[in-house]
Amino acid sequence: MRKISLIATFIVFVLAQKTFAQDTARINGLVSLKKCIDIALRNNADINRSELAMMDSKVTYNQSQGNRLPFISGGITHGLSQGRAIDPFTNSYINQNLSYANYNLGADLYLWNAGSVSNNIKANRLNYEAGKMDWQQQKDNVTINVILAYLQVLNATEQLNAAIQLADVTRKQVERLELLNNDGAIAPATYYDTKGQLATDEANIVTLKNTVESARISLVQLMNINYSKDMQLEKVDESSALSLYDGNSNDIYQTALNNLAMIKAVDLRRASATKSLKAAKGQMYPSLVLSGGLGTNYSSAASTSTLISVTDVATGGYVNVNNEKLQVYAPQSNFSSAKIPYDMQWKNNFNSSVSVGIQIPILNGLVARSRVKTARNQEKRATLNATTAKTQLQQSVEQAYLNMNTAFERYQKVQAQVDALSISFTAAEVKFNAGAINSVEYLLVKNRADNAKINLIAAKYDYILRTKILDFYKGTLSL
Repeated sequence: MRKISLIATFIVFVLAQKTFAQDTARINGLVSLKKCIDIALRNNADINRSELAMMDSKVTYNQSQGNRLPFISGGITHGLSQGRAIDPFTNSYINQNLSYANYNLGADLYLWNAGSVSNNIKANRLNYEAGKMDWQQQKDNVTINVILAYLQVLNATEQLNAAIQLADVTRKQVERLELLNNDGAIAPATYYDTKGQLATDEANIVTLKNTVESARISLVQLMNINYSKDMQLEKVDESSALSLYDGNSNDIYQTALNNLAMIKAVDLRRASATKSLKAAKGQMYPSLVLSGGLGTNYSSAASTSTLISVTDVATGGYVNVNNEKLQVYAPQSNFSSAKIPYDMQWKNNFNSSVSVGIQIPILNGLVARSRVKTARNQEKRATLNATTAKTQLQQSVEQAYLNMNTAFERYQKVQAQVDALSISFTAAEVKFNAGAINSVEYLLVKNRADNAKINLIAAKYDYILRTKILDFYKGTLSL
């Protein structure tokens, strides 16, 4: 059996190590947003700590329910005594070696205690429910953070791809101008100005590559896995995400009040504090207690005497009959002594008791009053926390809604700028190729068009990020 136990322990250890290795291993290839979120929810330390805190509150809740059950305790005592001692069988003094035993079982049940136990159970149940909401809130926080980090990677990646494409346009111009410069068909400055622009574009690519990798690192840190350059992210559907957000800040706030786990948690803790205050007040009132007990004992000195015979034995007295002294005889009982067996003493000495009493708190070092004051302060603190959380939520929703509107307006303006500058760059490129404008004018138009395209990508993802935050408040966060 010991070998089987060791083998089972080893198997469990290996499986646990394998699971951990899978959770923290590098991810190569294409990965979806949902998979990133699932891994983060499984590996995130804050979520795991919140779950443990929730389980602690569940243990406290279950323990408080046990206060409705009788408080039962028992005791077993075995001992040896030498010299003068009290015989537990006869309750009289004896002077001999003695072995003894005592067995007892007692129970107390609170019949009424001013609702202290029931209110404490309700308070712990509400606190347990609040713990579940804290756990859910941690998962919600990780989910939104992973989504935002995921979008940041897509944003940086798309900007990098756009920068590569823009550099390719510049490179083709450099290649064309290099041939013309070698033939002496253009001024050398035109070629070198464009070549310098290519170097600038390539430097921007290096910077954006670093931005992409930094965003990847931030994402894998949230997922708590090893970093891999080979990890690629699936793109998200942008078609429905670039229209004006539906809803207003007040409706979003009211929805968040009903759906957000963080708000549910503070409301539950406020209700729990109210029940805890009632439970503390109940301890200042008398309690009605039902008590009962069972007991028995044993003594090695316990013995029993059995009558064997009765004989006449001469005494020291006499009677005078007709002036004749006659010896007086008295009957004498003869007994045999025997130890009382252990099982017989167990049965003979068995006793039981039942009682109903009132426990009246008179003076307990001001403990009960201090508990009431502490519970009242906790209730005020919980109420303040709930009010503050709702106020901060309203402010956050209003700010997020304002940021969303600003981001959408900026996206529209930048889109219009890109449309206009794209037409302007096309015309400038035709003129430049025809020699109608110089390289400075051409590069000025190109830089404006290139910057607008990069800014459009940033504005697009900024708006999507803002909408995801509002979805989080509404409880409609989609993947």
